[in-house]
Amino acid sequence: MSALKTTVLVVVGAALAGGGYWYGTQRLQDTGAPGGAAGGAAKQAQAGGGAGKAPGGGPVPVESSKVGTAQMPQVITAVGSLRSDESVTLRPEVAGRIVAIKFEEGQRVTKGQTLIQLDASVNQAEVQQARTNLDLAKSKYDRAVDLSSKNFISGQARDEAKSAFELAQASLALVEARFAKTEIKAPFSGIIGLRVISIGDYVKEGNDIVNLEAIDPIKVDFRVPENFLRDVKVGQTMQIALDAMPGKTYDGKVIAVNPLLDAAGRSMVVRAQVRNQDVSLRPGMFARISLVTQAKRDALIVAEEALVPQGTDNYLFRIVDGKANRVKVETGQRRDGKVEIVSGINKDDVVVTAGQARLRDGATVAMAAGDKAGTQGADKGGEKGDSKPVDKSKSGAGAPGAAAAKTAPKS
Repeated sequence: MSALKTTVLVVVGAALAGGGYWYGTQRLQDTGAPGGAAGGAAKQAQAGGGAGKAPGGGPVPVESSKVGTAQMPQVITAVGSLRSDESVTLRPEVAGRIVAIKFEEGQRVTKGQTLIQLDASVNQAEVQQARTNLDLAKSKYDRAVDLSSKNFISGQARDEAKSAFELAQASLALVEARFAKTEIKAPFSGIIGLRVISIGDYVKEGNDIVNLEAIDPIKVDFRVPENFLRDVKVGQTMQIALDAMPGKTYDGKVIAVNPLLDAAGRSMVVRAQVRNQDVSLRPGMFARISLVTQAKRDALIVAEEALVPQGTDNYLFRIVDGKANRVKVETGQRRDGKVEIVSGINKDDVVVTAGQARLRDGATVAMAAGDKAGTQGADKGGEKGDSKPVDKSKSGAGAPGAAAAKTAPKS
């Protein structure tokens, strides 16, 4: 029994001794004893590759460029449709049978040219009858005037003769007008369309015959949102491009702005005019419009990839004395991979164009090899004694975190 107790005591003592030795070993490692220093340094080296630092804890390598200027007019883009400068569908004003068609479809016609001739035989007879009646009424009126001067007839008889004469004049004018309407003439110069009638057809008043289009110059109608109401003015220049004619642009000018806005779309209709001497532009074509609302001006521009969007705001990293300075900017137009900066930076500032994901405000940066703009930006800092950290980042030496990381594997 005493031997069993002795054995139990020995086992318990050995367990306590082993636990005490394990606890002491861990305590030494945590307090920086040999073997623990390398591990702690390795952890610091791993943490050194976080935001705002290179993997070795040095400057963050970035690419940069200078803020430049360019002539960038303010432009509103829209889509619209071409329409004829003048357009009409010819229709007869009197009924009759078509006896002659005096045009070829698709040809140019001049103002006043006769296009359609209706049968006018009845109208000619009416004109002849009216002229005969007019001659008779005039003779009676002349005789009445002569007799009235000699008091052979009353004044009433003379007035009746005068009224009959004037009535005959009106009747002649009426039938001559009807006779004239048997010829359908071009109201303006243009290109004739496709007729929907043939010789021998009987047409009534208002029946469609053929369309006539004046397309030089040609008009273009497009809609602009109401927030551009103050920017759009008559006389502004514009360019149109057409999907049907890729690679070509046409210059035009705003000639009118509709004073009534569309209540459904909150937009206004703008009408412009474009020269079309070769008549290659046709009514109904789809057009893409670029309307210049402000003349050319010097605008600050940067590459679009330099922008760091955050919510509804945009930021840039500007390099000052070898460090990244995060600034909020207001952007304007975008064109050909460039974006206009309205406020927030100045001309010749150096901004980061690549590597922003690892940057934080105030972080030291290293310019990529061959980056002239970045080198110039670094030179400005070098004058104040800040160029050495940039050189160290290229060689990989001189960073404490890097030295710690190198010793970590030996542990």
